[in-house]
Amino acid sequence: MPISALLARIRRLVPKKNARHYDEIVRSFGVGALRPPPSPMSDGELARAIAEFLKDSPSTESVAALGRRLDPTSPL
Repeated sequence: MPISALLARIRRLVPKKNARHYDEIVRSFGVGALRPPPSPMSDGELARAIAEFLKDSPSTESVAALGRRLDPTSPL
């Protein structure tokens, strides 16, 4: 799945009040800290990963945790 399609799905899951979180996700994909999942995620899987990410302020640690949810083979 192209990153743009994944980001569109994520945008629908991140409330506008959490724009900093979404901006951090976009930045993290841009710098390579996040990678798209190697196989498609269901809407439920993606929603759970994003909900977990939204619990904390955007940080290196929270991005790394999201990265492991998106791609369990990620070295982060």
